[in-house]
Amino acid sequence: MSNDPESGDDWEYTLQVPCDPLAPCIARRTLRTIFQQHGYAEVAETAELLTSELVTNAYRYSDGPASVRVRREGTRVRVTVWDTNPKLPGPAKAALPDGEAERGRGLGLVMRYADSWGGFALRDQPQGLTGKLIWFELGDGVPAPPPVSS
Repeated sequence: MSNDPESGDDWEYTLQVPCDPLAPCIARRTLRTIFQQHGYAEVAETAELLTSELVTNAYRYSDGPASVRVRREGTRVRVTVWDTNPKLPGPAKAALPDGEAERGRGLGLVMRYADSWGGFALRDQPQGLTGKLIWFELGDGVPAPPPVSS
């Protein structure tokens, strides 16, 4: 695996975190390392912010562990956060609050700064997994793989 962002190699990392107030900080630092080592400094700060917001929500609104998956595929990097609470946030939670609110900004920031995002509840999965997945993708600043020469 190369740390050259133009190598075209796809990669994936997964971080498991407990329901702990340190989880957002640890997720941010881990993401920073992944993006720096793979040469994606242009999107690292945005990815850290959005991941921190989603992991903070997982800590606040679920009572179990969470996981963060970071995956580069082609020209996109997708970050997915899973937690044990299957309840998806409503549309009102996705808007940025007025003023200098300290809470309620997470999904609004994801909507504003991610190239795309989404989420879905996990219920009655064959592996027994429950909860929800919230994901976002960043593509701006992520180099496309080099063209295949004939």
